Amino acid sequence: MTPTRKIAATLLTAAVALSLSACAGSGAPAAPAAETAPASASALEGSITVFAAASLKSTFTELADEFESSNPGVTVELNFAGSSDLVTQITEGAPADVFASADEKNMAKLTDATLIAPDAPVDFATNVLEIAVPPSNPAGIATFADLAKPEAKTVVCAPQVPCGAATLAVETATGVDITPVSEESSVTDVLGKVTSGEADAGLVYVTDIIAAGDAVTGIRFPESSEAVNTYPIAPVAASTNPEVAQAFIDFVTGAVGQDVLATAGFGQP
Repeated sequence: MTPTRKIAATLLTAAVALSLSACAGSGAPAAPAAETAPASASALEGSITVFAAASLKSTFTELADEFESSNPGVTVELNFAGSSDLVTQITEGAPADVFASADEKNMAKLTDATLIAPDAPVDFATNVLEIAVPPSNPAGIATFADLAKPEAKTVVCAPQVPCGAATLAVETATGVDITPVSEESSVTDVLGKVTSGEADAGLVYVTDIIAAGDAVTGIRFPESSEAVNTYPIAPVAASTNPEVAQAFIDFVTGAVGQDVLATAGFGQP
């Protein structure tokens, strides 16, 4: 091979090697910064206080635990009582981020007072009354009318409480006049009177009967359809953590919340 041809061959070999190296490098390029996955939304943080009707105690305790598990930076404090009592507490300045009422009437009290935005409440469940009696049913209660028997010690909710307002609605619709031995400030107090044996019967919600298990016997009555309670939920205007408050509401009204509520016996809104 002449010197000229040898030099040409060397140059050609070098060019081919350089070309192959460039091709190999282009086969697995580093991902440019513009193609990286976008950053996820900032995690929720902080605490909220949820004021919820007494009939929601079991379900909201479960939902709060699940919500905290899904959002490790969040703490949910729960306050349960009769809806009318909760309205009084919020009106008097008690710190609350979310209010879940057992009826629309008590929610309206807070929207009228501008403590909750008028367009904020969302209906998330319904509930109806059921008669609770001790397993032995000492008064032989079988119908709604039986609650008016003089010998029957019947306990109901006070009229300002949603379960009490529902009781009055059924009485009005049926003409049955119950003379209770006591009127309680929450549905859980009514149930407590029955389970302790202090009452022969009490008017509570279907969901309370399910939650009580073998402690009571439930007696359904067709007249309960005369008073179906709709449950609304809303963020309180003075919430110090509105982002988390709204996220909790979305959780309750979403698939997980609705599944938990349905399992507990609540109806669709």
